Amino acid sequence: YTSNSSLSFSLSLSSNIKMTHFFRLILLVFFMIHMSHAINTNQTQFFSVMKDSLKGNYPFDWGASNVEKPVCDFTGITCDNKGDIIKLDFSGWSSLSGNFPTDFCSYLPNLRVINLGKTKVKFPINNIINCSRIEKLIMNQMHQSGTLPDFSSLKALRILDLSYNSFTGDFPMSVFNLTNLEILNFNENNGFNLWELPKSFERLKNLKSMVLSTCMLHGQIPPSISNITTLIDLELSGNFLTGQIPKELGLLKNLQQLELYYNYHLVGNIPEELGNLTELIDLDMSVNKLTGTIPSSVCKLPKLQVLQLYNNSLTGQIPDEIETSTTLRMLSLYDNFLSGHIPKKLGQFSGMALVDLSENKLSGPLPEHVCEGGKLLYFLVLDNFLSGFIPESYANCMFLLRFRVSNNRLQGSVPKGLLSLPHVSIIDLSSNNLTGSIPEINGNSRNLSELFLQRNKISGEITPTISRAYNLVKIDFSYNFLFGPIPSEIGNLRKLNLLMLQGNKLNSSIPGSLSSLESLNLLDLSNNLLTGNIPESLSVLLPNSINFSHNLLSGPIPPKLIKGGLVESFAGNPGLCVVIPVYANSSDQKNFPLCSHGYKSKKMNTIWVAGVSVILIFVGAGLFLKKRCSKDAAAVDHEDTLSSSFFSYDVKSFHMISFDQREIVESLVDKNIMGHGGSGTVYKIELKSGDVVAVKRLWSRSSKDSSPEDALFVDKALKAEVETLGSIRHKNIVKLYCCFSSLDCSLLVYEYMPNGTLYDSLHKGWIHLDWPTRHRIALGIAQDYHPKVADFGIAKVLQARGGKDSTTTVIAGTYGYLAPEYAYSPRATTKCDVYSFGVILMELLTGRKPIESEFGENRNIVFWVSNKVEGKEGARPSEVFDPKLSCSFKDDMVKVLRIAIRCSYKAPASRPTMKEVVQLLIEAEPKSSDSCKLSTKEVSTNVNLVKKPFEL
Repeated sequence: YTSNSSLSFSLSLSSNIKMTHFFRLILLVFFMIHMSHAINTNQTQFFSVMKDSLKGNYPFDWGASNVEKPVCDFTGITCDNKGDIIKLDFSGWSSLSGNFPTDFCSYLPNLRVINLGKTKVKFPINNIINCSRIEKLIMNQMHQSGTLPDFSSLKALRILDLSYNSFTGDFPMSVFNLTNLEILNFNENNGFNLWELPKSFERLKNLKSMVLSTCMLHGQIPPSISNITTLIDLELSGNFLTGQIPKELGLLKNLQQLELYYNYHLVGNIPEELGNLTELIDLDMSVNKLTGTIPSSVCKLPKLQVLQLYNNSLTGQIPDEIETSTTLRMLSLYDNFLSGHIPKKLGQFSGMALVDLSENKLSGPLPEHVCEGGKLLYFLVLDNFLSGFIPESYANCMFLLRFRVSNNRLQGSVPKGLLSLPHVSIIDLSSNNLTGSIPEINGNSRNLSELFLQRNKISGEITPTISRAYNLVKIDFSYNFLFGPIPSEIGNLRKLNLLMLQGNKLNSSIPGSLSSLESLNLLDLSNNLLTGNIPESLSVLLPNSINFSHNLLSGPIPPKLIKGGLVESFAGNPGLCVVIPVYANSSDQKNFPLCSHGYKSKKMNTIWVAGVSVILIFVGAGLFLKKRCSKDAAAVDHEDTLSSSFFSYDVKSFHMISFDQREIVESLVDKNIMGHGGSGTVYKIELKSGDVVAVKRLWSRSSKDSSPEDALFVDKALKAEVETLGSIRHKNIVKLYCCFSSLDCSLLVYEYMPNGTLYDSLHKGWIHLDWPTRHRIALGIAQDYHPKVADFGIAKVLQARGGKDSTTTVIAGTYGYLAPEYAYSPRATTKCDVYSFGVILMELLTGRKPIESEFGENRNIVFWVSNKVEGKEGARPSEVFDPKLSCSFKDDMVKVLRIAIRCSYKAPASRPTMKEVVQLLIEAEPKSSDSCKLSTKEVSTNVNLVKKPFEL
C-alpha cells in the first residue's frame, strides 16, 4: 500500500465509526421514547385496572369525568420528573376495599413507595418481591392474612410496616438481612408460629425502630441486639420471652423507648446498666417476674418521662432520686412488694400525669406536692399501709380524673373541695380511719361518677348537696357513723345504679324519692335505725337487689317487693307485717306477722277515698271537655293535634313489623312492667295480632340538669348503637324490631323471650337447668333454650356529659361483672368482656349471684371461687358447684371451672381471647362419668395462677 491509500482507508474507517455512533444514538433516543410511551401506557392501564378492581369511596378526581387527566395528577399518586409513578399512598381511606392488581410491579417498574395502611384492600404481598426498587411498604391495620414471602430481594427496602394484621406461618427471618432497613414493625401479628430472635444483627446497621410486639416471639433476648447502636425504639412486649434482661441493652446509647412488658416470664434484676441510656424517654417492663430493687441509676435518667414496672415482684424502696426528676410524667409501680416511704417531693419538679403505687407495702405519708405541676390525672395508691392525713393541696388538683387511696391507714378529715373537683370521675377513700363529715359538693362535680367512703369513721349527716354531682353512678357510704335523714335529693341522681348506706346510724324514714332511681341495681339500707313505712313507690325498683333488713321499720311490706323474692331483705324489722289477701297461700307469710285490722282498714279507707277522687276527677273533666267542645269546635282539632304530637316518634325499623307506635305507647303501663335494667324499664306487651314483644323504655334524654350537648351526644350514641344492633342477624342476639325516638324518650322493641333470663332460672328457680343445658347456654348453641344477648352495647358505656368539657366515661355495667382494671384504665377492652364472661361461667357452675353477702365486704364470686379452689378456707373445690347439678358431669364441670378462672385473671393480658374460650368450651362438651369425687389438684392442674392466686 502507498501512503495515500493508507490515509484514504483511515479517513473512511473514521467516518464509518462516527456514522455508527450516530445511528446508535438515534436508536437509543427512539428506544427511550418508545419505553417512555410504553411505561405511560402501562401506568394508564394499571390505573384503569386498579379502579375496576377496587371498591368504596375513592377520591372525586378518580371519576369517569377525568379520563383524559394525566395519571400523575390523581390523588394518592406521585410521579418523578420523568412522569414515572414512584409512590402510591392510599392510607387512611378506610372505605376502600377490593383486590389490588396482582401484577402491579410489571405495570410500575419504578415504584418506590406503597402505603395502604388502614384500608380494607386485599394486597397480593407475595408479589412484592418483583418490585426490586421498593423502599417503603406500609400495610398497617389492613386485616391481611396468609403467609409472607422471602424479602431478601428487596435490597432497597428502608421501611417495612406490617403491623396489626393476621399473618400466619413462619416469621420472615429474611428481614434481618436487609442492610438498608430503618423501620421494622410487625406489631400485633399473633398468628405466626413461635419463633426466636436471630443470634446476630450485624447487617442491621441502619435500623432505628424495631417493633416486634405481640407476634409470637419466644426464647431469650440475645445480648448481640446491643450491636444495633442506631436503635431509637425497641419494642418486644406481649410475647413469650424468657430469661434475664441482658445488661448489654445499656449500650444502645440512642435508645429512647424500651418496652418489654407483658412477657410474663422475664426474670432476674433490672440491669443497673440501663442507667447509661441517657436518651431514654419511655421504659416499660411491666407484667413479668422481675425481682430485686429498682436501680437508682434508672430513676436519675435525665429525659425519662414514663417508668412502668407494675405487676412484678420488685422489693425495696422507691429510690429517692426519682423525686428530683424534671421530666417524669407517668410512674406506675403497682402490684409489687415495694416498701418504705413514697419520696416526699415526688412531682414537685415535674408535671406528673399518673402516679399508681397501689398494691405494695408502702408506708408513711402521702406526697404533698404530687400535683404541683398542675397536670395530675390519676393518683392511685390503694392497698398499702400509708398513714397520716390527706394533704389539703390535693383539693387543688384541678385536672384529676381518678383519686383512689382505699385500704390504707389514713386519718383526719376529707379535704374541702376534693369532692368538688371539676373533672374527677372516681373518688375512693374507703377502708381507712378518716373522720369528720362528708364535705359539701358544689356544682363543679359534673363528672363525678363513683364516690366510695365506706369503712371509715365519718360522722354527721349526708349532705343534700350530693345531688349536685348529678352524674353519680355509684355511692358507697356504708359502715361509718353517719346519722340523720337520707336526703330526699338523692332521688335526683337519675343515673345512680348503686347506693350503699348500710351499717350506719341513719334514723329517718325512707324517702319515697328513691323510686325515681330507675337505673338502680343495688340498694342497701340495712343495719341502720330507719323508721316508718316502706314506701309503696319503691316497688318500681324491682327486680334489683334491695336490702332494708335490721332497722326499725314498721307497717305493711309492699306486696310487689315480697313477690319479687326479697323476703330476706326485710328481716330484723319487728314492726313489719304482711297483708292476708296477698299472702294467704304464701310460704313467706311465716316470716312476718299478719298486718293488724287497723292497717287493713286504713288501706281500704285510702283506696275508697282514692277511688272516689278518681271518679270525681273523671266526671269533672268530662263535663269540662264537653262544655269546651260545644263552645269551640276548633279546640277539638287542636286537641287532636296535641294527641298526634304525643305519638310523633321517629321510627327506625329493622324487620317487618305489624304494629305501629300508638299501639306500643298505649301499652306502656305499670301492669306490663317486666323489670328494670341499667338503662331503662322493660315492658311485656301483647299486641292485637297476638304477638308478644318486649319494649325497653330508655332513660329520658331531657331533664332540667341536661344540656343540649347532652341530648346531642345521646342521640348520636343511641343512633349508632341501635343501627349496629338492628343490622345484626344472629341467633344469639335478641332481634331488635324497631326503635321509636322522641324528645321525651326512646323505645326499643325486641322479640320477647318466653323462657325468661338466665338470672331467673339460676337464682329464682323458675326453670331447672341441668349441666348439659348450662353448657349449651355458655357455648351459645343451645337447642332447647337459646341464650340471647339484648342491649348490644346500648347501655354499656354512657358519657357522663356530652358537652365539650367532657373528660371521662361512666361504665354503666352491672355490679359484680366489671373487670378490676376499670379501677386503673380509662378504657374498656375486649379483655373486660372476657372477665365478665368468666363471671357468668362461675354463675352457671355455682348457681350463685355475682355478689352475695357470704363472699364478704367488697368481694365477689371470683374471690369466693378462687378461695375454694385454693383451699384457703379449708373447703374442698367441689363446694363451688351448684348442689342441684349432678356430680356425674364432674369432670366436664372442672374443665369449665378452669376456663372461668382463666377468664377472670386479674391481669387482662393473661385472659384468653373469646375465640380460645369457645374452643375450650367445645372441648369441654359434657360427657357423663361415674366418679363423683373431686380433688383440689384436678381443678388447679393447668391453671397458671399469675402471681397472687388468692386474688385472681
